Amino acid sequence: MIDLSGSGCACRDPMWESLRLQTRRQFFGRAASGIGVAALASMMGPRAVFAGTDPRAPGAPIGPHFAPRAKRVIYLFQSGAPSQLDLFDYKPGMRDYFNTDLPESIRMGQRLTTMTSGQARFPVAPSIFKFAQHGQSRAWVSDLMPHVASIADELCFIKTLHTDAINHDPGMTFIQTGSQIPGRPSMGAWLSYGLGAENHDLPAFIVLISQGSSKRPSQALFSRLWGTGFLPSEHQGVQFRGSGDPVLYLSDPGGVDRTSRRRMLDALAALNTRQLERTGDPEVNARIAAGELAFRMQASVPGLTDLSTEPESTFELYGEDARKPGTYAANCLLARRLAERGVRFIQLYHRGWDQHGDLPRDIRLQCGDTDQASAALVLDLKRRGLLDDTLIVWGGEFGRTIYSQGTLSETDYGRDHHPRCFTVWMAGGGVKPGLTYGATDDFSYNVVENPVHIHDMNATILHCMGIDHTRLTYRFQGRDFRLTDVHGVVVKDILA
Repeated sequence: MIDLSGSGCACRDPMWESLRLQTRRQFFGRAASGIGVAALASMMGPRAVFAGTDPRAPGAPIGPHFAPRAKRVIYLFQSGAPSQLDLFDYKPGMRDYFNTDLPESIRMGQRLTTMTSGQARFPVAPSIFKFAQHGQSRAWVSDLMPHVASIADELCFIKTLHTDAINHDPGMTFIQTGSQIPGRPSMGAWLSYGLGAENHDLPAFIVLISQGSSKRPSQALFSRLWGTGFLPSEHQGVQFRGSGDPVLYLSDPGGVDRTSRRRMLDALAALNTRQLERTGDPEVNARIAAGELAFRMQASVPGLTDLSTEPESTFELYGEDARKPGTYAANCLLARRLAERGVRFIQLYHRGWDQHGDLPRDIRLQCGDTDQASAALVLDLKRRGLLDDTLIVWGGEFGRTIYSQGTLSETDYGRDHHPRCFTVWMAGGGVKPGLTYGATDDFSYNVVENPVHIHDMNATILHCMGIDHTRLTYRFQGRDFRLTDVHGVVVKDILA
């Protein structure tokens, strides 16, 4: 009998009973097997031993399920929803509809947000920006993004992404976790759980945030967007900051040297190990692992974030903002350095794309923040031989309406949320370069060819990483969960 509860109540533990009743032959047989596995791990590394084992064994990655095309993902998330109509989805015929009402045959009674549902009319607002076709792929890009336009042949544009959410928080939660309701694991957490970490000294999942130049207030970002939900907490994203220590408490306080910190961690680990033996709570193990990783990060992160070793040509490529920590350009450069060091999932959030009014002014500012650095990241990875096994994704949580929110003039308009179609682009590991996929109607309101749901895109990202999205599951409260819920089809047409 053994007390498992800590309350003084003696309860029978079947695992303890099994160990107590095993024979001498069974004991030595199991011990020999354990020594053999340990020896194999020391020769081949823990990833080689654990890959493909039971997904619910502690610390055991479950993939890849097949040969991956990408080893890592850099997700350039444009928080607030960029207007596809002003960037990539060229609709020249809309000039003839300027200030006319959006036809009911196009809207078909589809739901609206409360910000425009009370408008007396829905006047069509053609983009005021010039578009041109670029590269051999002849992809349409507006003059707001000349640097992205210059690499059009490296990109795969998906024009027909659509989502179930119509407001920002559920929209961002949905695209990041596969559910509009908070509480599910984020994509980065799923990949960390499924594939583990490549670099022993850095987290598998790192988050970088930049504030856009838009004059409007930005949408809030909640840490649950990079959280683990019900997955073990060791898989959560670690946020790097744009000022001070890149990670909180990275520097030791005065009077604490490396040896003292090591002794403190050893003592804490001993206490936590006793707690683990008493309760069997896997979160205690996660806490021990987090302390050890933090100790290693104290040595690895300062060199990672020190850009003084970068040549001048790097800053010419990314732009002068790359010298300023916390900017989008600096975070793109940092993303490249993280990719070089084997970080599995790198999530950038750039805030400020929520343009309900004054869109022409604010979108110019946002593109000024992001255009050069986004293109630079693709080019930089390519010249370093990293683009082939790095998947880059650029996009927001939904698109923007063809009709104007508020007052419409020849030079000014706003756009409301539009979940029925929007554009993202992808580059690198596993996707076809120089491809434009899908088509929308003349008003960029409905999908008319090759729809791609959020679940389909997430399934495709996992596929590029060697993961079958239907097999990356975790049992919680009696149900097997996955990133794509019970949906999702890999978009094979865009795969290289």
